[in-house]
Amino acid sequence: MRKRIFNIIQIGNKDDMASRMFDIGLTVVILLNILVTFMETFNELSDLFPVFKVIEIVTVVIFCIEYVLRILTADYLYPGESHLKARLHFLRSFDGVVDLLTILPFVFLSGFIAFRILRIFRIFHLFRINAQYDSFNVITLVLKDKWKQIGSSIVIIIVIMLAASLGMYSVEHNAQSEAFANAFSGMWWSVSALLTVGYGDVYPITVVGKIMGILIAFLGVGVVAIPTGIISAGFVEQFRLRSNSDKKLPDAEGIGEIVVADERTLLGKRVAELTDAEAVDVILVIRGELRLLPTDSLILQKGDVVILRSDRIVKKKAK
Repeated sequence: MRKRIFNIIQIGNKDDMASRMFDIGLTVVILLNILVTFMETFNELSDLFPVFKVIEIVTVVIFCIEYVLRILTADYLYPGESHLKARLHFLRSFDGVVDLLTILPFVFLSGFIAFRILRIFRIFHLFRINAQYDSFNVITLVLKDKWKQIGSSIVIIIVIMLAASLGMYSVEHNAQSEAFANAFSGMWWSVSALLTVGYGDVYPITVVGKIMGILIAFLGVGVVAIPTGIISAGFVEQFRLRSNSDKKLPDAEGIGEIVVADERTLLGKRVAELTDAEAVDVILVIRGELRLLPTDSLILQKGDVVILRSDRIVKKKAK
């Protein structure tokens, strides 16, 4: 029974009607809960507050049931761990924390302000909807694949932002000490100038400050374009891979790989020698994280993975 419950609540299987209906029902419950949370902020709808309260109670009860079921079936989510460790693992996971922070504000709604603020975590339930659709999963794949480049661009933005705030403080402090009281006071201006067109509440008034503002504004265009270009390239790459994944490769039967080692005669040879001696077509050479084009002069090194095509592979498989 627990295995069946796990398959329904955890795996979005389109062929399983129960799992499909659970996904649709949970999506409706999440959207209803978030919609009610927004509607309760409008005083004009005060007559409907009792209805909103009932909807909120019902949806939170469903969240509680789902939370308990996910804890009880956590050992199927983490099969290599014991029952206790698997459940603790789930409680520490992103889904477990979001589920808990979704329930707590309702229980302590009339208590501390901190718990009422936690209601915003209900919005993170929308990530669970995203997990049911491949198109939304592309976002996660792009961020995972490009996180190093994105992190580097963020570091560049932070460095330029700090330099801009310090520079603007140096030239504007004497002219407008209230707006630029210290180096941190220029942080708001540097953020609005680098990442947007500025808000107009804080701006330079000296000649040097205005010149710096112009340069920083132009610099901001390029700074914002760095992570944007990285993410855009990642999207193009992912969609290209997905579009090509359904295409059949007529030569796939003749493709194989060879790892170059010390005992191999391939070590130190050029790609041209391998092609002539073995009558194969070298498609790609993988060297660590590099993907090398198989030029004739490329010398094979230890650990290289040679992707090649040969009719001999087809014959061996046929035998």
